[in-house]
Amino acid sequence: MARKDINEIAFSVVQQATGEVERTPVSGKAAAGRKGGQKGGASRAQSLTSEQRSQIAKKAAAARWKKP
Repeated sequence: MARKDINEIAFSVVQQATGEVERTPVSGKAAAGRKGGQKGGASRAQSLTSEQRSQIAKKAAAARWKKP
């Protein structure tokens, strides 16, 4: 498949923004993976105790503030 030039890309972006063309999902597998991924964080948060969540948050904060 040939690559699109900048004018073709701009035209497709405008069509999508105005609703002239609907975006098509990449594939059924991609949609299923996204659906599962959206559930994962919420179900994990429910299964953790407040102490476990606190430890995870402390570890994340330490990683963010770690000096290079």
